[in-house]
Amino acid sequence: MPARSTRTPERFGLDRLTTPIGNALLVTDADGALRALDWEDYEPRMRGLLRLHHGTVELTDRSAPAAMKIALSAYFEGELGQLSRIEWRIAGTPFQQKVWTALATIPAGTTMSYGALAAKIGVPRAIRAVGHANGSNPISVVLPCHRLIGADGSLVKYGGGLARKRWLLRHEGVEV
Repeated sequence: MPARSTRTPERFGLDRLTTPIGNALLVTDADGALRALDWEDYEPRMRGLLRLHHGTVELTDRSAPAAMKIALSAYFEGELGQLSRIEWRIAGTPFQQKVWTALATIPAGTTMSYGALAAKIGVPRAIRAVGHANGSNPISVVLPCHRLIGADGSLVKYGGGLARKRWLLRHEGVEV
């Protein structure tokens, strides 16, 4: 018989925010830090990433902090610098955390290739690993994985769909 986990499930709150590109799901911890942001039509993917990074997770309807929702709404209304006001926490491997933390340093209105990000974090040959970590990013938009593009400038993969990636980049002033 398989061993049962005695670990207490992580408990997070789940809220929704209407944006110009769909309903965003906001997952926050007891301290009000953002743990996941994904799109309503990708909820199974978000839940899978939460399980991968936290084990058993219980989501209950709970309002995200007002300041977080105000900052996100302001971003979608054109105040691009508001994302830096959002408190977030990540779980993942040390490499994933390094990639995700580096994503937060890519300024709005700019893009970077996967290779350039790999070089920036000191592992220039780990382009595919950076891509894989980027694809497992649980905090879309705030940790701006949409700002990563192909070496040739092409839009490649986005967990929320390429139409959203295109919208986010144009919203930030990037010609795509």
